[in-house]
Amino acid sequence: MTNKIEVSWKGNMLFESVAPEGSVLIDADEAVGGQGKGLRPKALMLTSLAGCTSMDVISLLKKMRAEVADFKVEVIANLTDEHPKFYDKVHVVYYFYGSDFKKDKIEKSVKLSVERYCGVMEMFRKFSEITTEIKYIEQ
Repeated sequence: MTNKIEVSWKGNMLFESVAPEGSVLIDADEAVGGQGKGLRPKALMLTSLAGCTSMDVISLLKKMRAEVADFKVEVIANLTDEHPKFYDKVHVVYYFYGSDFKKDKIEKSVKLSVERYCGVMEMFRKFSEITTEIKYIEQ
C-alpha cells in the first residue's frame, strides 16, 4: 500500500500538508521566519506517535469491554543537540481516568499497541530509545 501527501508553500515558513483524509498547517519557529500558524515538523512526528498508539489502545479496550471514562497520551522526547537533530529518547505516558479500572486489560492493550500494532512506534524504534508508563487517575 502506498500513501501520498502533498505539502504546499503558503508564504514565509508556512506550509499546508494535504492527505486524502484532511489537512494540517506546518510552520517554523518565529526565530527562523515562522508565524506560529501551524505545528512544527518534529511536533507532528510526536503527534503521529501519540495518535497511533491512542487509537490502538481505545480500539483494544473497546473490544475487551474495558472502557474508561477518559484517556490521554503524553509524549516527552529528548532532541539531540547536533544537526541533524532527532529524538533519541522518547517517553510515552498513558493516562487512564475513571474508577474500578480493569488494569489487566488496560495493561494488555498498551502492551499490544507498543509491541505489535503501532506502526509509528515501530518507526520510532529505528532511531529512539522508547519507554512507556501507565498512570491511573481515580475520579
